[in-house]
Amino acid sequence: MAIETIPLTLPPSADASKFVDFGREVKGLNPGNFTPEEFKELEKLLYKHDALLFRDVDLSPEQQYALTKAFDPTSENYGHGNNKTGGTKKSILHPDLKTIPHVPQVQLIGNGTVYNHEGLAEAKLKHPHHKTFHKTHISDADEEKGATRFYRWHIDAALYDLNPPKVTTLYGLNVPGGPHQVCRYDDGTGDELEVPLGTTAFVSGRTMFELLPPELKSLAVRSKVKYAPHPYIWMSPSHAMPTGLGIETEGLELPLNELPAWEESKVMVLPILWKNPVTSELHFQVHPCAISELYVDPLPEGANKEGALYPDGTHITDLGAVRGLVYKMQRPAIDPKFVYPHDWREKDLVIFHNRGVLHTVVGAFTPDQVRAFHQCNLAASDRPIGPSAEDVKKWA
Repeated sequence: MAIETIPLTLPPSADASKFVDFGREVKGLNPGNFTPEEFKELEKLLYKHDALLFRDVDLSPEQQYALTKAFDPTSENYGHGNNKTGGTKKSILHPDLKTIPHVPQVQLIGNGTVYNHEGLAEAKLKHPHHKTFHKTHISDADEEKGATRFYRWHIDAALYDLNPPKVTTLYGLNVPGGPHQVCRYDDGTGDELEVPLGTTAFVSGRTMFELLPPELKSLAVRSKVKYAPHPYIWMSPSHAMPTGLGIETEGLELPLNELPAWEESKVMVLPILWKNPVTSELHFQVHPCAISELYVDPLPEGANKEGALYPDGTHITDLGAVRGLVYKMQRPAIDPKFVYPHDWREKDLVIFHNRGVLHTVVGAFTPDQVRAFHQCNLAASDRPIGPSAEDVKKWA
């Protein structure tokens, strides 16, 4: 059977014109057992469409690891370091992940208690809830009526020492049903998005860049972000904004001298824009919760300085200023019409281009709602490639 693709089913809220290339359901290929030729086609499809869906898949942890590794054959370790996240109690990721013992690159995530699962006698899973991380909270009464929030928009990446993974694979084992919820932005805009229970929401980094006005495109193409060392521990005392798109600046981050031992050479400084290896398009790829500083290169020689931001370049170290500027650039792309909230079914496999999209978990479950997923991503063998000199000349 030849490999076939069909567009993903979009919610009524989506602007279909912004999803022409984003997302495809794939048929005619077994993601647990594929030929080299089939994988080459799969790889091109992923980088072109950024998210691929397979329905009704039987996939072991070993097969999921092999599939994920095929995108980066020399990668080996889980994207946050095998077994390191679970052993770091202060990390905000600690409650969310349980490592599969015989395939430590694959994590069990979800909600509720799972028994006798892949060598885990008992795994108590905790679906992230905005009340544990956001500065403001939805009331219990509103939550009972179905109101919810985005938890944390992010890229899957340690953002210290280890390179950001190229892809993430998510496999739904147990997907509890329930009524749709209303995701509130609670940022004064009145924006809301109807979402399936426990959805994973995606936005395109390509669209995020395309939406920017010229002066912010110029800024993005010339800029690099410095991430905090051990960022998930650094941010752990802090509170997120109600959109889940970054941290409130309250001075609550852990001082650098209170973090686990770190080396400056392992601190990540990455371009704001990452180049797609197949399409060569630029994707706005910033984890807004983990940023600490911003470096801006000067405009290239001969560029028009009129209306340009920081035409001579700059280094911004004020945390509030860095966050405010990045939020201004990222917020338009999480407008409801640009968000794809996946409606999970059991045995769904989603492969997404982790260097091309941002994503977040959404919603809340009751303790008795059991949700179980396998997640795999691998710290990449190389760093993302930023804009070329030609890109800078074009957009600056």
